[in-house]
Amino acid sequence: MLPAATHDHATKHDLDYEVEAALAWHDADPKATIATLLADIRHLRLQLSLAETLMSRGMARGWSPKYERD
Repeated sequence: MLPAATHDHATKHDLDYEVEAALAWHDADPKATIATLLADIRHLRLQLSLAETLMSRGMARGWSPKYERD
C-alpha cells in the first residue's frame, strides 16, 4: 500500500491506471508484473549507486541520493 501523500502527488486514479497498465503489459500475470518491477528497482538502485560514485559533492551542492523512500 502506498503512503497517503506521495512525492509526485499522483492521485488514486493515476495509480490505479498505472497498476492496470502494468498488469495489461504482462497479460494480467501479477507474478510477471511484480518480477519486472523488482528488476526495475534493482536496475535503478544500481544506476543511483553509479551516479553517486561518479558525481562530485560540489556538482550536486551537497545533495546525496536516498535509497529508501521517506
